[in-house]
Amino acid sequence: MTDVGFIGAGNMGYAIMKGIAGSALKDSIDLYAFDLSKEKLSNAKQVGAQICRSAAEVFEKCKYVFLAIKPQQLDDVLNEVAKSVTSGSVIISICAGISDEYIAKKTIDGAKVVLVMPNTPLLLGEGATALSRSESVTDDEFALVRSIFDSCGITAVLPKDKMREVIAVNGSSPAFIYLYAKAFVDYAVSVGIDEGTALKLFAKSLTGSAKMITDSGKSIEELIQMVSSKGGTTIAGLEKLREGGLENTVKKCCEACTARAYELSK
Repeated sequence: MTDVGFIGAGNMGYAIMKGIAGSALKDSIDLYAFDLSKEKLSNAKQVGAQICRSAAEVFEKCKYVFLAIKPQQLDDVLNEVAKSVTSGSVIISICAGISDEYIAKKTIDGAKVVLVMPNTPLLLGEGATALSRSESVTDDEFALVRSIFDSCGITAVLPKDKMREVIAVNGSSPAFIYLYAKAFVDYAVSVGIDEGTALKLFAKSLTGSAKMITDSGKSIEELIQMVSSKGGTTIAGLEKLREGGLENTVKKCCEACTARAYELSK
């Protein structure tokens, strides 16, 4: 059995544990967890995790340890666990903006670190996770970490120097999509359409459109053209989105997200 521990059992940590517990990996992995919140530990226990008394104990028991915490909490945790990290430990960090070099500096030289940027749809087994690794992580170790995220969605491997830039693309983007969806539902309500009905119709339009992007074999521009009859309603709406600078606004949104990731890394 492989011992996999979690420091932090909040939404993301719980989602990953739930993904493991609901997959074929459950027969080969023993889960451990530590969190300051008793409620979160109770949730972890429900998916089969054994509870640890401290963050350091997680490292003492497990080869693979997830840092499923906020970047602002990282220094305190690393200071606590530094003496428990060994050359065999594999640290999996979901802390936005934090580099593997920073984690090694706070723990041990040559620390094995896998950087991960997941997203909250992991909770439904529909996650999209980007990963990279330090040079000290072996192929087998990285394959096991990747298989954990494959169990609750899809994965993509990126160079380490793109792990901050990708946050806007998959890590934070669900929130941006939800805000976009809210605007459509709010409009529907304003013209007398039932909110529940509008929500259902727009949500299905989102999932269907995503399926068209991944499975139709057509480019995004081609898909736009498929919906856009000359002189029709879609063209009229697209013109207003372009007049409002939607694409430039999205670019600025992503740039701000990336800039904050760099700030957090300092």
